[in-house]
Amino acid sequence: MAAMIGSTTYAGFWRRFAAWILDGLLLSLVALPFSLQFGGDAAAQGGRASATGTISTVVGWLYYALMESSSKQATVGKMALGIVVTDLEGRRIGFGRATGRYFAKILSALILGIGFLMAGFTERKQALHDMVASTLVLKGEALSQARSVSGPVPPLPPPPPYGG
Repeated sequence: MAAMIGSTTYAGFWRRFAAWILDGLLLSLVALPFSLQFGGDAAAQGGRASATGTISTVVGWLYYALMESSSKQATVGKMALGIVVTDLEGRRIGFGRATGRYFAKILSALILGIGFLMAGFTERKQALHDMVASTLVLKGEALSQARSVSGPVPPLPPPPPYGG
């Protein structure tokens, strides 16, 4: 479910999860040749399994960081589901921030996946790694594409005040 604040629609947990599944399937297809080449019997060939793990990590990092910092602002899975990754003002993120966001997912996973589940409960639908990297995941096309079609896009509204 997506939350809407003003005219900004934040991508909810299930849409993000579906995009992650699609990206995982794509990355599995890319990693399969490496696994077949280096994998084999992991118990008997520890060095080869380690090489496969390293290659998978580098491929995953480059895939997510390059795609999310590109003009599309999304991986293939995110594009398929119509969501983009932005900074807190709705702008495209750079490769460094996309890299930080990718590796911050380790924190989200280490606490029993609760960091990912946070996207279903926070005001701006941010997971822990989004908070660490100061990013948002929005429903809709990349602002860079929207600007080229309709002129300047106004900034995102500020987050609602906390307290009560």
